Amino acid sequence: MHDVLSRPAPPPDETLRYGPGPDHVASVWWPRSGGRRTATTVLFLHGGFWRAAWDRAHAGPLAAALAGAGFTVCAPEFRRTGGGGGWPATFDDVAAAVDALPARLSDLGGPPAVAGLVLAGHSAGGHLGLWAAARPRLPAGSRWRPAGPSPIRAVVGLAAVSDLTACQDEGLGDGAARALIGGSAAQHPERYDQGDPARLLPLGVPVRLLHGTRDDRVPAAMSRSFADRARAAGDEVAWRELPGCDHFDLIDPESAAWPAVLNAFLDADPALASAVGYGRSRTKLRKPPAAPSPSRKPAWRRTPADGALPSSVRAMIRLTSARDQARPHRATADSLARPRPRYCSTRL
Repeated sequence: MHDVLSRPAPPPDETLRYGPGPDHVASVWWPRSGGRRTATTVLFLHGGFWRAAWDRAHAGPLAAALAGAGFTVCAPEFRRTGGGGGWPATFDDVAAAVDALPARLSDLGGPPAVAGLVLAGHSAGGHLGLWAAARPRLPAGSRWRPAGPSPIRAVVGLAAVSDLTACQDEGLGDGAARALIGGSAAQHPERYDQGDPARLLPLGVPVRLLHGTRDDRVPAAMSRSFADRARAAGDEVAWRELPGCDHFDLIDPESAAWPAVLNAFLDADPALASAVGYGRSRTKLRKPPAAPSPSRKPAWRRTPADGALPSSVRAMIRLTSARDQARPHRATADSLARPRPRYCSTRL
């Protein structure tokens, strides 16, 4: 088991309620630099193949690290399969959290609800984040179609289950999609039509996708295929595969994936990126050149002058860079020889 799943993290600063049920709670980490009122809100949906065995606790290290970089981070819980969730309860909860939490955070000194948020998720949480962004595409009369403007201004998907139908076809997570929806796409086509973000394109907001090449839970080809289809539908999408990184490295601030993850969040929020001096492109995540010279960092790892960054961000970048140099994360011959999961990229 990856140690980020059990690693202690700073406790949240607040716990909020967004509904009446025991799972209708959210943990909040306020920004460690800058003010609450001007910080960008990241609403982060945890993974775990939508099952009750996994809750938001394992997102603590990521949430604390993003708060250290100047974000407000809000991690809602939601009902999951095996604990009262599934169809339609899990979707009910995510829709309610997205609709209610911006105002709750504003009441506690956070940004105005109208400022919007960056919606993010890992694995199954990535599916839920992409789905929540697609809610305005749902048919009229759907219980989840928002009545007003969506607060979501960008989505970041980390090893996201971006294609629910393919997840069901491939049996990922020991049949996790079937458990969530209550059956197969053949049995419940209308449920997959409403619950699969790959069937609801275009999303209408910028999307940032990252996936590790060593992911043995959700194949990286799923993110690649979703990015291609979303772009073809008219969405602005940037995606990147991270060599040698596994499924859980993307939520681990101590992994080699973290600089790219932080970059994706900054890239999703141009205002914050500009404030700290990054100036990232909104059209694609930068990749290293094929053969960088020893004296020059790849473009995606370059940082601005120290004076342009908050001290918390400078410290995090220095710590991560030092750790990467001390123990680089590379795929081994054994990992490259492992059979890759099948993935049907053409199934919609």
